[in-house]
Amino acid sequence: MSKVIGYVGTYTKKDSKGVYQFTLDTEKKEISNVKLAAELSNPTYITVSDDNKNLYAVSKDGENGGVTAFSINSETGELTKLNSQTSAGAPPCHVSVNQSNNNVLTANYHTTKISSYLTNEDGSLNPATSVIEHEGSGPHDRQEKPHMHFAGFTPDEKYAIAIDLGSDCVITYNINEGQLKIAQVYKTRPGSGPRHITFHPNKKFAYIMTELSSEVVALHYDEKDGSFSKQQSISTIPEDFEETNDGSAIHITSDGQYVYAGNRGHNSISLFKVDQDTGELTFKERTSTEGNWPRDFVLDPSEEFLVATNERSNTMTLFSRDKSTGKLAFVQSGVKVPEPVCVKFLNESLL
Repeated sequence: MSKVIGYVGTYTKKDSKGVYQFTLDTEKKEISNVKLAAELSNPTYITVSDDNKNLYAVSKDGENGGVTAFSINSETGELTKLNSQTSAGAPPCHVSVNQSNNNVLTANYHTTKISSYLTNEDGSLNPATSVIEHEGSGPHDRQEKPHMHFAGFTPDEKYAIAIDLGSDCVITYNINEGQLKIAQVYKTRPGSGPRHITFHPNKKFAYIMTELSSEVVALHYDEKDGSFSKQQSISTIPEDFEETNDGSAIHITSDGQYVYAGNRGHNSISLFKVDQDTGELTFKERTSTEGNWPRDFVLDPSEEFLVATNERSNTMTLFSRDKSTGKLAFVQSGVKVPEPVCVKFLNESLL
């Protein structure tokens, strides 16, 4: 199939109405058919289950925040709301689901909480099984308290992982039927502000994107106890770039050969080659996202294309990707999406 379906999570502060859907035609090398898929308040981050049956979105409901579950139409990709689970306070900023689609995790930048939800057979959400509130701070003026920015699972799903930008921590939790208990804490360099993490397919390496210092931190991961140890730090921006830059998303290819990292301010995506023996990275190139403030990006299922969302220019940009070199080539820019933040594809074509 030459057409794949993608979704965009957005802010709804201005013109956006919720979660948007689009089509990528891999033969024409074109994004089209951008349309509203689900009306929802501030669904800034979304995730799709491995079986393509459900989409989960962080969401706001009045003075409450939480997560909303949708079913995905297997033929059209259309979304149908199942239910929401919310609590008092600002909405989360990140959501993930495990491979079995029975455990959803959210991270809340504002309330300092990580929440765990068990799902029902149809993918709908039960009330939170476990909620952990964190403490701490850091030296940067944006680190006055914990700011949880990521919650996900280790590759073997023995552990859950949370990233705390506010106190420079990567936290490993034991997870048992949705219950979370802290097992390990890894500290990044003070003031670096870790944001997101991605794991190498060999399950031995992991890579953190820092928001405040614009670095990728290469780690060794010990699956025996869920601990991390540092291998390397490498900048994502040029040495002579003096304007504000906030690190954004980080993703690794399924073959483990290349890591991509987003730069908001420099407005680029940095490409790194992975040493398969040590896990260390070698910088290769930076590619402009042809827009302002690239909040996120994603590889399509074939990994022959990459789509970036430019939050402040209300656009998406499409690149083709050379699998052998990892290099990106600009294909299409200015695809209009209001206030785009997160972008995800279905795991295989439905069209």
